Amino acid sequence: MSQAVQIADHTGIRELRLNRPKVHNAFDDQLIADLTAALQAAGSDPAVRVVVLTGVGASFSAGADLNWMRGMAKASEAENREDSLRLAALMRTLQFLPKPTIARVNGPAYGGGVGLIACCDIAIGVDTAKFGLTEVKLGLVPAVISPYVIAAIGLRNARRLFLTGEIFDAEMAEQIGLLHQAVPADYLDDTVHEMLKLLSKAGPTAQHEAKRLALGIYGLTEESVERIDRDNAALIARLRVSAEGQEGLSAFLDKRAPMWNVNN
Repeated sequence: MSQAVQIADHTGIRELRLNRPKVHNAFDDQLIADLTAALQAAGSDPAVRVVVLTGVGASFSAGADLNWMRGMAKASEAENREDSLRLAALMRTLQFLPKPTIARVNGPAYGGGVGLIACCDIAIGVDTAKFGLTEVKLGLVPAVISPYVIAAIGLRNARRLFLTGEIFDAEMAEQIGLLHQAVPADYLDDTVHEMLKLLSKAGPTAQHEAKRLALGIYGLTEESVERIDRDNAALIARLRVSAEGQEGLSAFLDKRAPMWNVNN
């Protein structure tokens, strides 16, 4: 495994750290593959009671890597669909991991980074963090992460944030349910530790079943989400190769406003 994900164990706690700080822990093929494998290993390891997901450096995750986006802009619709399915598999693995998961949100999170937070059972972040689901600004949609984000923040909030692509702060993230707690940076580790103490008091089998119970009652099962993932991967692939998607990606990469932005 590469160094895109750091792994550390602390008496039943497995910490997975996104380790691309120079690009704000943005996703590329390697990070997606490494994080998926690390989550699968943690899920099957009987010594692991809880998984903590965090980022190295100042950011949690900026979403898609610039060079990765440049490659996808040139790729075919079929290649884009396969790429989206790999990201979908990562999100699905995290969402249905048979262990409690905590997102330790150490800084900003955008796009797929927001998806990772939404897939975790518990999310605790610094109160200076910023968030955004900015895909529409590129002529795209947050398709792959949509089932998890909508489940986390509710349909009404998702409709607003999906449509505007606006940046929002930790206070709003807490209000809408993306974060359970927003705390000063100096208190982040202590707050996570207190949550870990609470989790340690519960039976691991009961926790697994409680998680399945909550997700199942909401209507989220691995089988149902896998079907949604195929449709969403096809949608994002179609949009990436569309005229609007190509214009949005080109404008972003060229650092200019897209043609549809009449208020630039």
